[in-house]
Amino acid sequence: MSTLFTTPRTKKLRPAIQAYLDEHILQNELEWLKQPFGELESMLRTHKQAMQKLGVWNLYHSAEHGGPGLSLTEVAQVGETLGQTVFGLFLCNAQAPDAGNLELLLKYANADLQERFVAPMLAGEMRSCFGMTEPDLAGSNPVRMHTTAVQEGDNYIINGRKWFTTGADGARLCIVMAITNPEAEKPHHRASMIVVPTDTEGFCRERNISIMGHDGSGWLSHSEVTFTNVRVPISNRLGGEGQGFLLAQERLGPGRIHHCMRWIGMAERSFQMMVNRAAGRELSDGIMLGDKQMVQSWIAESRAEIDASRLLVLHTAHAIETQGAKAARDQISIIKFTVAGMLNRVVDRAIQVHGGLGVTDDTILSFLYREERAARIYDGTDETHKASLAKRILRKARH
Repeated sequence: MSTLFTTPRTKKLRPAIQAYLDEHILQNELEWLKQPFGELESMLRTHKQAMQKLGVWNLYHSAEHGGPGLSLTEVAQVGETLGQTVFGLFLCNAQAPDAGNLELLLKYANADLQERFVAPMLAGEMRSCFGMTEPDLAGSNPVRMHTTAVQEGDNYIINGRKWFTTGADGARLCIVMAITNPEAEKPHHRASMIVVPTDTEGFCRERNISIMGHDGSGWLSHSEVTFTNVRVPISNRLGGEGQGFLLAQERLGPGRIHHCMRWIGMAERSFQMMVNRAAGRELSDGIMLGDKQMVQSWIAESRAEIDASRLLVLHTAHAIETQGAKAARDQISIIKFTVAGMLNRVVDRAIQVHGGLGVTDDTILSFLYREERAARIYDGTDETHKASLAKRILRKARH
């Protein structure tokens, strides 16, 4: 573990969080994942209270909004520790997509929306979802969408279909991306973000999408949702009309740091499981699985890739803090595809070392493989980030 970006706060927080996870969370995680989230949520409140006492509630926010006021590099390090478990960030009220939604609502929501939604979300009493991806169009080109919000008097009338709307099951509001300016010359100026309470007539959660045979429930789910003549006030729009993608860009830089450090936490846990299995699994008298050179190679490669990814992400977090997200956009693209790919490789190696056990639900590895294979797809596919990065590099070379 690098101490390059360690601060007195992270030096204090991380061991305290790790001790709590070891004693109360990690040993129960597999059982919890078998329960419907609605039943689990109330039980988790006790652990949420414990995280508040540890000082990591509302992890990404300032003291003004009930958070610890950590820097981005500090948040990243704490996020890695919490990322070892599926429930880590949820217990700190810092889970996606609520964390990013809260940032948008705090900055752009009107007073009514702030009162109805922001205070309960900061208290962990309410969840939200974010509707952007559509089933009929390529998610790798997000400016193309069929969902529309047509102005009618003081209201928008929203029609469309979204899917992979994470956490919609049980959410009280949805921030939806919809076309409000279809004639805008630039495609990125056509969409707006609009807050839709999920009890609004015409909003329908059609289903939880089955992911490799598992539907999920509550926050641990991805839904398909439809909007049929959904009527909401124009004042529910966040930011100016046509600024949906501008707002989306604001949350991308820090959001990628959060995702990547969570993935590193998952990779680190998978790595430790792989090492323990290799060291303790006997193949024949006196011959351990870890004695095989191929397994040793996997262990060495995984150690190097995790450590390199960690330093890359912390370097990017520091660049965002000191130079801004726009100046660090190359690094932001690099960490997205580098860390997502690393996670997939490490989890896959850990499964292979576990043999048949690895593909069962008797370890956390199958859940990580099932849920986090999509890390290379959501929030911009690996291919999209690589292409964008390469184009910027070539553009600089030509100039």
